[in-house]
Amino acid sequence: MKEITVPSIGILDGARLPETTLRLALIYAAAEFVISSPTWFSIGDNPIKPFMGKLVLEVVFVLLAILFACLLSRIRQQSYSVQLLACLLLSLCSSLGMSLLDYYLYSLIMLPAVIPLDLTEYGYAVCYRMSIFFGWSFLFVALLNHIDVRDRDLKLMASREEALAAQMRALHYQINPHFLFNTLNSITGLVEEGASQRAERMIMSLSAFLRATLQLDPLRELRLADEMALQKEYLDIEKERFSDRMIVRIDIPAELQDALVPSLILQPLIENAVKHGVGPSTGRAEIHVSAVRTGPTLCVSVENDVATAASGKAGQGLGIGLANVAHRVKTHFPAGAALTAGHVAPGRFRATLTMPFRTG
Repeated sequence: MKEITVPSIGILDGARLPETTLRLALIYAAAEFVISSPTWFSIGDNPIKPFMGKLVLEVVFVLLAILFACLLSRIRQQSYSVQLLACLLLSLCSSLGMSLLDYYLYSLIMLPAVIPLDLTEYGYAVCYRMSIFFGWSFLFVALLNHIDVRDRDLKLMASREEALAAQMRALHYQINPHFLFNTLNSITGLVEEGASQRAERMIMSLSAFLRATLQLDPLRELRLADEMALQKEYLDIEKERFSDRMIVRIDIPAELQDALVPSLILQPLIENAVKHGVGPSTGRAEIHVSAVRTGPTLCVSVENDVATAASGKAGQGLGIGLANVAHRVKTHFPAGAALTAGHVAPGRFRATLTMPFRTG
């Protein structure tokens, strides 16, 4: 069994965030230096004379800003009140330390003159630097929020596109001339044989499946029971065609009937099971659909017999369909979702969807 993987769609991954943080911190520090310089001139201070000291302070600020970014990134999923408290504490601690460093650097520059520590000026410096650090903290929190919003928007767009694509693939298969020819030909044969009830069931199944697929909202999640009801319509059509050798077994516990799954997520898996399992087989072939819950995880499996060709290779042509399902489930559930597929025994193939367990 191997997991089908898909690429990440995040707009700002872990490799780019440090670069963005450093660039933003440098711009913020430079802006603070340029804006504060006229203020020092206005109060009689010369910002050029202690230039090296101010440069050291700006370097320390950039390093602290990056540290802030790392810490705030770790709590980005917390509530805004927690993030606000963290910003206040980080700003206060950093301001106290930076103001002391500012005093010692200024004393060093003014040697041999002795500059006493004025608590009032030190308090003003702490307040000033705290506002600078607090502004940086909120700027970075806003950046993280912007990234999260953009990431959610892109994932929603990708999910919409994948859902629409899945719906269109299902519809395309159902209105495919080959499929319709086989289905209508089977209906004709049943009518000629006098099996009017079987022909009527096949027509009703085809009609119900097409109607449900057309009316289905591709972005909507379905109860697992409703998803399986839709797939049963499809299986009923195929079962009439392969009634002499197709066995369908469904094992879904009652407590999992209300679990939510992306609509039509099982269609490609069951379609593959019919196409590559029942279709090429000369004997009886079984399709087994099952679901289990393990803690917060829901696992839905589609297992089927696979006909082995004369070359000894089985299950050819399943890669694209499985990759599409893996991409869609990973897009719909960015964390905790996967598709594993492979042979579990000679002539036996299983595809398992793993996703978070959720109910309506």
